[in-house]
Amino acid sequence: MSRPEISQYEVIAEPAEAGQRLDAFLAARLKTEGLSREKIKSLIREGRVRVNGNPCDSPKIAVRAGDAILLEREAARTRLEPEDGALAVLYRDEYLAVLDKPAGLTVHPCPNRPSGTLAHRLVAHFPELAAQEGFRPGIVHRLDMDTSGLLVAALSEKSRQALAAMFAGREVFKEYLALVGGVPAKEEEHIETCMGRDPANKVRMAVLASGRPAKSLRRTLYADPDGRFSVQAVRIFTGRTHQIRVHMAHIGHPLLGDVLYGGDGRAADRQMLHAHRLAFRHPFSDEEMRFTCPPPPDFFDCLRRLLTRPLRVALTGSPGCGKSTLLRFLGELGLPVIGADALVAALYQPGQAGHLALRSRFGTRFVPGADSPVDKKKLTEAMLEEPLLRREVEALIHPLVRRAVEEFWGNHPQAPAAVAEIPLYFEAGYHKGGHPPLAVGVRRPFEPRRALLMERRGWSARMVDTVESWQWPEEGKLRACNLVVDNTGTEDDLRSEAKRLAATLAELAGSETSALLAGIGRVWEARAWGGGAPDPEKQRLP
Repeated sequence: MSRPEISQYEVIAEPAEAGQRLDAFLAARLKTEGLSREKIKSLIREGRVRVNGNPCDSPKIAVRAGDAILLEREAARTRLEPEDGALAVLYRDEYLAVLDKPAGLTVHPCPNRPSGTLAHRLVAHFPELAAQEGFRPGIVHRLDMDTSGLLVAALSEKSRQALAAMFAGREVFKEYLALVGGVPAKEEEHIETCMGRDPANKVRMAVLASGRPAKSLRRTLYADPDGRFSVQAVRIFTGRTHQIRVHMAHIGHPLLGDVLYGGDGRAADRQMLHAHRLAFRHPFSDEEMRFTCPPPPDFFDCLRRLLTRPLRVALTGSPGCGKSTLLRFLGELGLPVIGADALVAALYQPGQAGHLALRSRFGTRFVPGADSPVDKKKLTEAMLEEPLLRREVEALIHPLVRRAVEEFWGNHPQAPAAVAEIPLYFEAGYHKGGHPPLAVGVRRPFEPRRALLMERRGWSARMVDTVESWQWPEEGKLRACNLVVDNTGTEDDLRSEAKRLAATLAELAGSETSALLAGIGRVWEARAWGGGAPDPEKQRLP
């Protein structure tokens, strides 16, 4: 290990300075050397000061006219010390290197991070950087500590100056991937503001009229159908501190994980920002250099969590098929479930939407009083006798049930699947629309169903036939389902079918998430570069 260099300072006390304390005298004489009085006290106590050639360890002694005082200390470092650490080098030649910076690594030293930076690793990996003085050897642009992705480093002073001029002249193409909260109204937009240090919080930057111009262009690559988040490609034409973070927050869509600018800190452990594409002309060969770097695993993990939604499952079938029993078995296996009877019963309670709708339309015929629940038996009997009334009741109640089912499906984001029993799933039109749920039908022949309904529920033969007529024909309904569960055996057989169904639903949910994730990945991987020089003012998004 090399010995540190020593700096020495020798001063002679003037008659006017006689009588001063030694530490005060030296602090006054050496104030231009960046030595505080406290630092000088420490050096005296460490034996780093001699008076007339003799060691002195007391800051309090009085200086005499003509005293020759010598102070020595370790010379201030002007270069970084190399530090071991991984460095993902994507390209290098004698002039420059292109790196994939991991999130969590500071680019160069600063007061609160004097060591352990990317710059320290650069000096260790590229010894030629030792020729560059200062604490930022090779650094020509920066990424925030928690931003990952592409960064170019200069390997010589000549290259550093050339690359720095290119960045300053906006001749470098820089595009980032960002996961943000919500979905912007426009697919693509320019964001132009002035930015400066936030006067209320010096850690933050802010949009300020007195700031420096900042320009970005963002484009939505993927929008969550529910509007919870989106994937943005963001190109920057200027290099202001925290530019993308400030601009996305400014338009109301902060980066996920970026708590400094209002992002959801529950979604990620860092701001979800990745330097994805970088292009520039080589400063000496004039060759066009283009680099693309996929996001790190935590970016994909965050996206996977966002995309993972419970598989919406509608359990349906003809009356008496056993769907309520199957639903109970699925609930015992840990899946969120809800039954049609429970939904309707809740809607028919005083003050609830179904109760209010029926009382408003039919008065006290089925709702005796404002504080009384719907008389479900009386309502059912009327629906059996009056087909027009039945259709009117269904028109009132089915939308309310559907809304309650949608809320149920949305209330279980961590479950692989959420199952709602919907007897009239097809008849009420649930299957229509852009993203219908997975329909699971339960098969049981008509005669066993009829016997069960008459024996256990006390239905008359006429009621069985009437309610059956309200349904799609059983075989047609089952053909329209995505999956069919057989219930021609015993209750134990149905329990076994429930276990197989739960496993299938979990597998389907995982496959759906993986397919979405792969599709989004293809969007940013397949986007071709634009032709010509990477001039950000002229090129459109590639």
